[in-house]
Amino acid sequence: MNLKTITMEWTGDSLILVDQRKLPHVVEHVECKSYQDVARAIKEMIVRGAPAIGAVAAFGFVLGAKQLAHLEGKNLVESMEVVHKTLACTRPTAVNLFWALERMRRKLDNNADDVDTLLSVLEQEAVKIAEEDIQVNRAIGMHGQTLLKDGDTVLTHCNAGALATVDYGTALGVIRAAVENGKKIKVYVDETRPYLQGARLTAWELVQLGVETILITDNMAGWVMKQGKVDAVIVGADRIAANGDVANKIGTYSVAVLANRNGVPFYVAAPISTIDVKIKDGSEIPIEERSHEEVTHLNGKRIAAEGVRVFNPAFDVTEHELVNAIITQNGILRPPYQESIKKLFLQGGKM
Repeated sequence: MNLKTITMEWTGDSLILVDQRKLPHVVEHVECKSYQDVARAIKEMIVRGAPAIGAVAAFGFVLGAKQLAHLEGKNLVESMEVVHKTLACTRPTAVNLFWALERMRRKLDNNADDVDTLLSVLEQEAVKIAEEDIQVNRAIGMHGQTLLKDGDTVLTHCNAGALATVDYGTALGVIRAAVENGKKIKVYVDETRPYLQGARLTAWELVQLGVETILITDNMAGWVMKQGKVDAVIVGADRIAANGDVANKIGTYSVAVLANRNGVPFYVAAPISTIDVKIKDGSEIPIEERSHEEVTHLNGKRIAAEGVRVFNPAFDVTEHELVNAIITQNGILRPPYQESIKKLFLQGGKM
């Protein structure tokens, strides 16, 4: 059972990932042959983006089961807890990681008595998660493109394209769908310090798609909006609370405030799996802090003074009051989000 997309390839025995640390200069791949390899790939940001992390973790779970296939029943289930914990500890903010692992654990619990059946079921579930993600992203794009007019200019932050998902993208999926529907769209891309996902990844993806792309530094976004150059802001999300508060790449909150100040609609594009109804509001979302060297160094070269202290949160939280709409695969959620999200889940994830 094989799967191959721009972000990943499942061969049946290993998971091959495009090394996003090397883009856009060179396209290199990393082969993961164990769940430890997968955990390292997530932790070290060989692969990143909430939907992609979830799908990759599911395949990591399969590899873990293959490594422990010599065990049976209760011993296998207990040993798989180490696999689950190792993968779950890689990135704390993106809820898709935990959502995917819970899906895999349910399959483990229900099929642990027969190892051959278990391995087949787990592989099928991982492939299903990946294939569902592609379909979900296309549906998000279909709904989201209705918010854009021919000739619109969009500003985006970080990378929420095919590289952040299994394929197609969430925020960039909306732009792709608009272009596929005959609309001419121009995009301003925030560079997204300190990891430069916008400059390295989003700009690369959009150029490959033939979309007119303008790269700006993060601190230019407000001025660009004030000049009337932006018709909409579209970003992805790593976790959305029950009240509509949105955790996304650091800098998203600033963009949302600037959009609000300048009368530019601020849209979030994300699958329903990114909505965490167990989280009351954004204050309960865990925020990952990453290596200080991401801030003090650039391409391995120090750019900051020796001895300086560093604060490097990888994400921030945008309050729901600043979000004009949340675009999901089942339609567009509008304020008040407490009600629209509740309604969505009462209908089993359908609007």
